[in-house]
Amino acid sequence: MTRREEREQAFILLFEKSFNSETEVAELYDFAIENEVITGSEFVKTLLFKTWENVESIDAVIEKHTKGWKVSRISKVALAVLRLAVCEMLYFGDIPVGVSINEAVELCKKYAAKDDASFVNGLLGSVSKDNQ
Repeated sequence: MTRREEREQAFILLFEKSFNSETEVAELYDFAIENEVITGSEFVKTLLFKTWENVESIDAVIEKHTKGWKVSRISKVALAVLRLAVCEMLYFGDIPVGVSINEAVELCKKYAAKDDASFVNGLLGSVSKDNQ
């Protein structure tokens, strides 16, 4: 499985979490594996769990760069993509920032509304500049 496919699986589970707030991330992951919704991997699990463990600080970074918007105003798809990308940018030093941004934009093109890809690209560019 490619890294892109692994990110997509983590995205699917993080998006699912937005509709199942009472369900633990580990339960979602295990259920998805058992029911062959995803194949899973160590990277999928690490990215998913690291994102959820740090969701409050990640959301704070996202909100800081939305220029007056609250996280609650961002679509669930775009928010899941942003959370994963910001997590990679902050906590995965071995992944180039440009790769995280590009992969987030590609996920948006596949799953999100028309304007979400440019919104995500701009916001992540701003996060990148802020963290240099």
